Amino acid sequence: MTTTTTGKNSTANTSDVVPPLFEFLDLKAQFAAIREEVMAAVARVMEGQHFILGPEVARFEEEIAAKLGAKHAVGCASGTDALILALLASGIGPGDEVITTPFSFVATAGSVAYLGAKPVFVDIDPGSFNIAPEKIEEAVTSRTRAIMPVHLFGLPAELSPIVAVAKAKGLLVIEDAAQAVGARYRGRYVGTIGDFGCFSFFPSKNLGAAGDGGLVTTDDAAMAERLRMLRVHGSKQKYFHEILGTNSRLDALQAAVLRVKLRHLDRWEAGRADRARRYQRLFESKGLARFLRAPKTPPDGFYPVFNQFTIRAERRDELKAFLRGKGILSEIYYPLCLHLQEAFRYLGYQARQMPVAEKASEEVLSLPIFPELTDEQQDWVVEGIEKFYLAGN
Repeated sequence: MTTTTTGKNSTANTSDVVPPLFEFLDLKAQFAAIREEVMAAVARVMEGQHFILGPEVARFEEEIAAKLGAKHAVGCASGTDALILALLASGIGPGDEVITTPFSFVATAGSVAYLGAKPVFVDIDPGSFNIAPEKIEEAVTSRTRAIMPVHLFGLPAELSPIVAVAKAKGLLVIEDAAQAVGARYRGRYVGTIGDFGCFSFFPSKNLGAAGDGGLVTTDDAAMAERLRMLRVHGSKQKYFHEILGTNSRLDALQAAVLRVKLRHLDRWEAGRADRARRYQRLFESKGLARFLRAPKTPPDGFYPVFNQFTIRAERRDELKAFLRGKGILSEIYYPLCLHLQEAFRYLGYQARQMPVAEKASEEVLSLPIFPELTDEQQDWVVEGIEKFYLAGN
């Protein structure tokens, strides 16, 4: 659930720095490789002049459901709406509580608060940045209705103990898989293990549309039907409304683009994994481990997709500025935890209540990672980090 598409849009230009040598995420390079396929898909939609839902969206829903192993997939307008629709379908609202992580994009907890329910934060695991399962049970109250884990940066959360707590307490599990399409946990795709899986197709995601888009997966046929109604103002039949819903439909143009990209997803994910491994090798060979901590090789059963490659770095802000001066773009996901955001002040959380998450917010830095990232570009990134730490800056 990020909002950065390219480095030029995410970092303000200043007169005292070198222009970026390459984008933080180079979507132009991706498009160049699939241009003919994408343009043919767009032309198909334009010729048919069916832009809202329709056969193109239905086919995409079928194809991604088959890919993920989900019984039902319901397209919607954004990843944020995917979370909201899952909560609405579950009947979650005022007076209810949803347990989630404070270290995520605002939409995670924002979707809960938007419906009048209360986000309840528990701290994260320091190695994965994901919610710490062992802290969840103590946060459950009589008002708790659901647990919302996030598969942050494309790394699956530890779902087995989360699902176990949910079953024992009679709670729903709503997976925020906005950054993790294609990630697998113990042989299953994330988004298909809980009651709902919520995905984002924002352009910067591993499976990105040409604008906003989202998806909810579920194995519950009744819930899938309810989701389809909710996305069109609570209607099965035009102008007849059984429940109150909203307008959250996936555009046919976005579905057409996503159908093309879905065919390339496995190859792109393999490319990201290769770039991640190469970063790790370079850090080790240059002796940078004492200054930064790169993502560790995940344990057996975890297959991450590296929507971001996020390190922990000493003097993070200084390093980011130094790299920017060398024409190397980086991003901070996220500089302020959700429980400390002004929008959530009413919940009454204080600084140091989530010490692991708060420490992460002071140290994390995401480096460029995309399948088209060249060895030369990657070398330049690592050499910049090496110069910062080892040249006395």
